Amino acid sequence: MDNLISVDRIDDLQSRWRVKAPAGKTVEWTSAITEEREGELIAWGSLKGADIPNSGRIDFRDAPGGRGTWVTATILYDPPAGVLGKIVAKMFQREPAIQARRDLRRLKQLMETGEIATAARTRQQLEEETA
Repeated sequence: MDNLISVDRIDDLQSRWRVKAPAGKTVEWTSAITEEREGELIAWGSLKGADIPNSGRIDFRDAPGGRGTWVTATILYDPPAGVLGKIVAKMFQREPAIQARRDLRRLKQLMETGEIATAARTRQQLEEETA
């Protein structure tokens, strides 16, 4: 999760989230689990005073033919500055839908292959190429 700075567990139902926002800023909120069914779903909602009020749920379903798990994320949020704030967040790749899609894709890669595919070169690879 590239944009996630920290998640601090407060208790069994609440956690404090800190996430990167456009222009080098950060946003924070406390969220509480509102529904949880093991192996099926987890739902949450932010508490009063959130920088970005939000709620959502993650659903888990068995894929057909016993071929893994389908994961569906639904996230609702009120961006600061309304529609303009959402456009700015998209421009900086900090819009929650973009972040969630990217993070789920990385999780899928990690679960299926044991690593996350990247085009970035390591320092060692760069040194070997210039040697």
